[in-house]
Amino acid sequence: MNPRTSLTKSWEKADRPGVRAFLLAMAALSVAFVLALYSGAAARLGNLVLASSTAIASLVVAGWVAVTLVPVMAKRTPLRWLGYRMEYRITRQGWIYIGGIVLVALAAINTGNNLLFLILACLIASILMSGILSSVTLTGVEMRLQVPEHIFAGQTVRCVVELKNEKLTLPSFSLRVEGVQKSAASAAAILPAPVYFPYLPKDDSVKQGVPLRFPRRGLYRQEAFRIVTTFPFGFLQKARRLDLASEALVYPSIEATSDFLEVMFGIQGAIESLAKGRGQDLYALRDYLPTDNVRHVHWKASARSGSLMVREFAREDDSRVILVFDPHSSAAQATASVQEKERFEEAVRICAAIAWNLYERGTLLQFQSGSTELPQTPAEQSIFAVLRVLAGVQAVPLDALPALGPARNAEPGSFQIVVTSQQRGSIPAEVWNTSYIVFAGEVGA
Repeated sequence: MNPRTSLTKSWEKADRPGVRAFLLAMAALSVAFVLALYSGAAARLGNLVLASSTAIASLVVAGWVAVTLVPVMAKRTPLRWLGYRMEYRITRQGWIYIGGIVLVALAAINTGNNLLFLILACLIASILMSGILSSVTLTGVEMRLQVPEHIFAGQTVRCVVELKNEKLTLPSFSLRVEGVQKSAASAAAILPAPVYFPYLPKDDSVKQGVPLRFPRRGLYRQEAFRIVTTFPFGFLQKARRLDLASEALVYPSIEATSDFLEVMFGIQGAIESLAKGRGQDLYALRDYLPTDNVRHVHWKASARSGSLMVREFAREDDSRVILVFDPHSSAAQATASVQEKERFEEAVRICAAIAWNLYERGTLLQFQSGSTELPQTPAEQSIFAVLRVLAGVQAVPLDALPALGPARNAEPGSFQIVVTSQQRGSIPAEVWNTSYIVFAGEVGA
């Protein structure tokens, strides 16, 4: 980068009144320093009047700077950087280095060798310099985590971790971002593995894509992060904590397995058997009416019957479906087995996959689960609202909530699908007779 361009950019972003106050303070303190030196020289020459007057003038100039300019600069200084909470830990290399310092110190004390004392001073200075440089590296670094809006369980998504260096003059080196959980009871973490940034330029930001895979549905929360560095020598690991709450809602998996495709074939056949319209699958043959399109005449059937017959097709573009998820499950019991919990999760996954399939078919979809109800709208408008409900749905005891029954506020001509993790025989007869029931435990069995 051109040095002149860099200086111009820094000057445009600089606090100009603060810079002017700093330069004026430095000039005034230089004058005070010169007056103090002149006072000392005059005192050595025996001119006490001149020495005292210049000494008083030096003090007056220094006091003027302290009273007028220092408060102005203090108000404009980003003191928040001084309040960073730093965590320190000596690394294994650092302990080895300290052991070497102790040996050199013992040798220097026993022998009185000046060269050893000089080496000891250099070794100690290296430790101090390591602490200062690591603090400078962590100072002024801010972070942002970008998570995709829609995430499905079991699918790899790409999140973005961004670090921004707010320092105008110094870069940062060897930074590692780690996730922090406040307690063991917290929700699952978003960032399970550290992300490494070798170099962060001054007054700039760096983004790094991180592939993440969330194995299960639900809410993932990261309450805080740590920026860690061992720069420059690796003797100290210094970290700064950032309280940056981030959340990611993971939808259930919508993967179309072979078992699920069998379920959808049955559902689609049931839907088409109850509706007719302008679809592609033949629904029935009937007598010709003057309002019918001639292209729909079935000539072979007309020849056999001696009268014009037209084809009716199963309706696809105007199908109305009520999708009901039954949250009642024995998995809500404290003594529930692993199999019961897995069966409930399988029911959630099947329901999400059915909803996504209906969305791809352009269905008018109404959704109901317990006390949650979404009105009938085109599935493309409500699909993610349905998935959000399924992402957070929890099993409820069998005797809780109203018993499973016909869908509320059902539109006429709607086809009802019920997905449940209960066993056969537990579904009321009125639901069994009016709905297509999908039993999670029997899919693929």
